[in-house]
Amino acid sequence: MSTQVLRKDDQEASTAAGGISGELAQFALELKLEAVPKAVRERAKHLLLDAIGLAYAAHATEFADVTLDGLSVLGKGDATVIGYGRVLTARDAMVMNGVLAHGLDFDDTHSRGVIHATASLLPCVFGVTDGRPLDGAQALAAYIAGMEAATRIGSVAKSGFHQVGFHPTGVVGIFGCALAASRLLGLTRQQAQMAQGIALSMASGSLEFLQDGAWTKRMHPGWAAQSAYTAATLASRGYVGASAPYEGRFGLFSSYLGEQRGNADLSLATAGLGEKWEIEEVAIKPVPACHFTHAFADAGTALHHEWQRRSYKLTELVDRIGRIRVKVPAGVVKVVCEPVANKRRPANAYDAQFSVPYVTASALVKGRFTLDELEPAALRDDAVLALAAKVEYEIDPDSTFPRHYTGEVCLELAGGETLSHREAIHRGSADRPLSNEEIVAKYRANACRALPGHRVEKIREAVLALDTLPAGAWHAALGEAV
Repeated sequence: MSTQVLRKDDQEASTAAGGISGELAQFALELKLEAVPKAVRERAKHLLLDAIGLAYAAHATEFADVTLDGLSVLGKGDATVIGYGRVLTARDAMVMNGVLAHGLDFDDTHSRGVIHATASLLPCVFGVTDGRPLDGAQALAAYIAGMEAATRIGSVAKSGFHQVGFHPTGVVGIFGCALAASRLLGLTRQQAQMAQGIALSMASGSLEFLQDGAWTKRMHPGWAAQSAYTAATLASRGYVGASAPYEGRFGLFSSYLGEQRGNADLSLATAGLGEKWEIEEVAIKPVPACHFTHAFADAGTALHHEWQRRSYKLTELVDRIGRIRVKVPAGVVKVVCEPVANKRRPANAYDAQFSVPYVTASALVKGRFTLDELEPAALRDDAVLALAAKVEYEIDPDSTFPRHYTGEVCLELAGGETLSHREAIHRGSADRPLSNEEIVAKYRANACRALPGHRVEKIREAVLALDTLPAGAWHAALGEAV
């Protein structure tokens, strides 16, 4: 074809075969909320509530202040930012809301896809419905459709993105958001396919932040959301995107997985659509750190209490422990175990959240791992750092990763005694889930860091009734300034 831009009829003919993007588009556009099992709808609303609680908890952080200040320089607007009011343009509000939801690294994770899908879909769906005559039921349906797509796309890689330095939440999140936005904007199937094809050139998210605790990961979900909104809007006006964004010669998996691309299973991108609900596989974080560290937080906590049960003195932890061996899944080593020197002595809170040595040592000393363990004084705790320096990792041959983020901690004591604890299934996962009531309790604990109790309950009621709310109602509830 000699022309550079396909005519509309040519564009539709070129995408008629559909492929993965066509099947995902059809699912996302045709999904009926009433066809989603009630338990899945309820879980979806609780996932949103969890992320919203985290957005409020993030208000007191430096990264939130700096992000809002920087985005404000780019321009003022009338789009809603959670807890700040109508202060930014629509796309910048998506970035900001993504930073708030994901910034504390306490948000949900789809274990097999290794993706924080809610952190991108919440700001996208919240943003696209803002100021439009789209009610809560339409918002919830779009969120569910996007979640089902993003988690499947992430699963195709079989945790390979992390191995080659990409963060799936940014790289994959944009596609789920593109489908959610396409549904809300009323796109045709062909246009929704084009939105995914356009998104392919916008997918991004580097893991380089692991080297120095950079803030960039916090931006990935919101950047995916605003990029997806851009892609869907362009597609709605006839902009042409790649027709095979997933399976193409230079598609997502061929281009982004490098040496890992041979492990990818493209069938997982559409497997069980509308029959098996991946939302039920999403793990809620009970610990404010990278999900890969959770088993070690719980194992360390269990060993802390075992130490006390034996009437050993906590002040003797450092002297009596000669070495701490941790067994980790091979797929998480680059993220939470290396480089070893950085992980044993994290420079900041973000470093600490991605450090098996620090998380393990903190739990051993304090019997917990909470947001308090990320405060500056906690990062300088001499006993914690001394124990972190004794942590050595080895690959766990019995791990069921990525189905479960397993972990085992073994304390080698002076005199030859050993104490060990294994977490074969991480708490909060689909096989060991937190209940909806426990999610509400987590929401309250986080939201109360910024809001008075009556507002915490008002927001809870609104979000858990999302599918009955009129247009604009949840924006009004979440937009009121802290």
